[in-house]
Amino acid sequence: MGTTQLESVQEPKYWHLKTVLSEALDSDFAVGEILPNERDLAARFGVARATLRQALEQLELEGRLQRRRGVGTTVAPPRVGVAVSTGRREWTGGVGGEAWQPVDCTMDRAPAAVAAMLGTDSTEPVHVVRRIRATHGQAVAAELLYIPASSVPELSAIDAPAGAVRARSVLRELHRLGLEGQDRSVELGSARADDAKELDRLPGAPVLVVTTRYFTADGMAAVSVATYRADTCRLTFGDSGALEISEEEQDRQAS
Repeated sequence: MGTTQLESVQEPKYWHLKTVLSEALDSDFAVGEILPNERDLAARFGVARATLRQALEQLELEGRLQRRRGVGTTVAPPRVGVAVSTGRREWTGGVGGEAWQPVDCTMDRAPAAVAAMLGTDSTEPVHVVRRIRATHGQAVAAELLYIPASSVPELSAIDAPAGAVRARSVLRELHRLGLEGQDRSVELGSARADDAKELDRLPGAPVLVVTTRYFTADGMAAVSVATYRADTCRLTFGDSGALEISEEEQDRQAS
């Protein structure tokens, strides 16, 4: 990585620095390699550390870098393709290495925004199922699924005592519903402490938050809030309107 003259560039310094760093990642670094510390990088490029941090944060957002606890900033591997279908939801699990794995289930109040979507009182406890999605052995998403008691009226406390067992029982009951449709929104967010721990990210790291509402003929059945690693997944929309996370098409090592 060589130095470059940034003073005469009209665009923001951090943006030009991001371009220079990106080119260096392609030519001078291998996947998984640890970058020099911020002080050394800032000195090498003749910029303030604040400018360097902005450039590094942008590269992390674009999936070029990963910040790992106890390791530092490393060059990220290509993004992993993970399908997110708008078709019929498989509540009881996925296929192969891409299944949603139930972790826990509690009765708790939903956040005010979720309660409003569900049409429930904000003080009314709902089933909260927590699941993790893994692809090729890597955790790429964490989900909180909010389900009103009215959606699973046949659920028995005897059949669903606690933890992952209870989560699977709730999901089996939900699977019996005749879903009429769903809608989905995607936004950029910051990883909460719980999500960051499960996804091996730092708290506050950029994530993609996918919120899905599931409908029956009688109204809202459930709301899912799934947090995807922004450095691992890339969202695309096909002509059909189906939402999926596609394979990274660029070979970053190509000359």
